[in-house]
Amino acid sequence: MRLIDRYLLRQLLGPTVLATIALAAVALLSTSLSQLDIIVSQRQSAFVFLEVTLLAMPQLINMILPIALLVAALVALNRLHVDQEIVVCFAGGMSRWRVIAPAMWLAAGVTVVALVLNLWVQPAAARASREILFEVRTDLAATLVREGEFTEPAPNLTVYAQTIDTGGLIHNLFIHQAKSDGGATTYIADEGRMAKRGGKPVLLMHRGSNQEFSKTGVLNFLSFDDYVFDLSQFLTGEELVHYKPSDRYLHELLFPDMTQDWEQKNYRKLLAEGHSRLSTPLYNITFMAFALWAIIGGGFSRLGYGRRIAGIGAVAAAVRILGFVIQAASEDAVWINLLQYAVPILATGWALHGIFRPQAARVMRPRRAAPTPLAPAGAA
Repeated sequence: MRLIDRYLLRQLLGPTVLATIALAAVALLSTSLSQLDIIVSQRQSAFVFLEVTLLAMPQLINMILPIALLVAALVALNRLHVDQEIVVCFAGGMSRWRVIAPAMWLAAGVTVVALVLNLWVQPAAARASREILFEVRTDLAATLVREGEFTEPAPNLTVYAQTIDTGGLIHNLFIHQAKSDGGATTYIADEGRMAKRGGKPVLLMHRGSNQEFSKTGVLNFLSFDDYVFDLSQFLTGEELVHYKPSDRYLHELLFPDMTQDWEQKNYRKLLAEGHSRLSTPLYNITFMAFALWAIIGGGFSRLGYGRRIAGIGAVAAAVRILGFVIQAASEDAVWINLLQYAVPILATGWALHGIFRPQAARVMRPRRAAPTPLAPAGAA
């Protein structure tokens, strides 16, 4: 790679990295706000909240990469063009392809990164996040007690707690368990705490009493200093983690197990997701081509290219929205999946045509100064 090519690539690479970091930070903040329910309602630790939030980043990065590439390329190319550095490249004999080659190579590299994220990183992260959320949702110990509320976390089980402090200590605990034979058992304790014994969830109760009513009407009363209430009896273990299309690897999307009922009913949805994984990285090249079209596809102007950039930006947004619409429509008809590839490819061709059209080439070609006419001999 020549010196001028490396220079142009460096001018594009820095803004691309900064734009990706900035947009990823915004996306991370938005995702973290939507995951606050994990801490508020499920009383999970901050580590679980942070883990679920970070595991969502591969999918978000895939969505923001084309936008970051477009924004960074517009900023960098606009500065190079206003400073006449691109004009100097043309004046030095570089072809249009030589001038845009570093930008297209950068877009191709980002496309490869996005493809790797789509095919391997995203499904692995999504599976890990799905398993964590499943454990949170089925964690009886976490949902058993809600401060100041009567809850029924399991059939025939009613629980109440007056307060729960920040250390997880439960105060003034009440548990009522109805039995299938008509009897019932009531537990009252001053304090309680969730724990695990032998890998099973238990509730450790302190300074309380146990009242048991048999079906014959006999009352048994027992006071205790410490009592271990086994919670594993309320865990059915029948629920399994179900992976959504966004959690599956490419071979599971394009070649699903048709012996399963869910895969048979959602075959088109799985195919649409699989083709989306392969086609969406192409938008990185498309958006880079749009940025080049906005700056190089027209004449030089010292006043900037605000109107042209706004128009190309609107076109890029419309193309990406069209891609989302086609992906949704692909869930109804398999043949529409071809359009998922056609949209970014045709849009890229349209942008390249705008860059290499003869009118644009004439506008960007440096003009030679007209020769000064010679004065006639003997003139004063």
